Amino acid sequence: MTSTAEDNQILTDEKFYSRTIILNRPRQLNALSNFMNCRLKELFLKWENDNNVNVLIIKGIGRAFCSGGDVANVCLAGNSGDYSHGTQYFWNEYIMNYILATCRKPQVALLNGIVMGGGSGISIHGKFRVATEKTLYAMPETGLGLHPDVGASYFLSRLPGFLGEYVGLTGVRLDGAELVTCGLATHFVHSTRLQLLEETLAKVEKADPNLVSSVIDGFSDKICVKDGSAFQRLDIIDKCFAKETVEDILSTLELESKYVADKWLKMSIQSIKKASPVSLKITLRSVREGRKQHLHECLIREYRLSCHCLLREISNDFYEGCRAILVDKDRNPKWNPDKLEHVTQDMIDHYFSPVEGFEDLRLPIDQRASSTNYIPSKL
Repeated sequence: MTSTAEDNQILTDEKFYSRTIILNRPRQLNALSNFMNCRLKELFLKWENDNNVNVLIIKGIGRAFCSGGDVANVCLAGNSGDYSHGTQYFWNEYIMNYILATCRKPQVALLNGIVMGGGSGISIHGKFRVATEKTLYAMPETGLGLHPDVGASYFLSRLPGFLGEYVGLTGVRLDGAELVTCGLATHFVHSTRLQLLEETLAKVEKADPNLVSSVIDGFSDKICVKDGSAFQRLDIIDKCFAKETVEDILSTLELESKYVADKWLKMSIQSIKKASPVSLKITLRSVREGRKQHLHECLIREYRLSCHCLLREISNDFYEGCRAILVDKDRNPKWNPDKLEHVTQDMIDHYFSPVEGFEDLRLPIDQRASSTNYIPSKL
């Protein structure tokens, strides 16, 4: 059979008892195409049921683990009037996220580089997430006119205190030490030791998470959060991001900045002010609802949100954000509505309502009932 360019977007490697997925779109920072979403699902299901496989490893080629979903192509199709491409993309991606989250085999994600958006969906849901000194993590969707998806309303809402609201609303960039500190990563290993770690994991003779954890522990380094990190001000984060509305969160941050001269406070304020007002409001509600829901419920709700963003019945912000950040790269999006106070409750309610003409996301819940008790390690 002749291979295609798409076939090479994901490579695989088999060593002893491990199987490794290698994301191979380095020029696109390993952004997930629709083909990749489908192929990942296929591989997870295949190896989950292979008695010769004890550990699944996923990593990326180049300077990124995975920079997110290939939403630029989703918007390109939508601008030409083809919304089905985008709805199918999100459908396949979220089902793949769910399959990974409920996979019976231990998975190890090597987060050696950029991890954004959709990159969370193929790592955070797994049992083990290994950060390095090269890790750069963010959920930047509010600056793209979208919302933290791929199950983010589930795992962000389970971070300590109100860190989830902080990470989701501001799109803050976290390094490897911060990722481990908040629980989004389970281990910190220096990048020079990753190859030996992989070789050792390949020899694990049982599909036992405790054995896998013990192996990674042997390669792990102690971490120290850098000076000036927001994680040294968790009390202020909780104070500000516990507020009921985005407007109240922003005003509390601004008030706090008058008394505390922290750089991260100013950056948080700037990030919120630059983000899509619609995205900010649906993100806050989504994370708050996620606190009370199982993963499958979060993914079903997020699929509604993504479809509404795609169909632009209320706002064109998703397309405008992609234009400004990913296509023209002028970083000057024109949001509409352009102010938080112009985003009404009826508008937000619409995003959470069923999508006319489209069915809700269907997940294989009955076959994978363990998802109702699923909580990622360290969260």
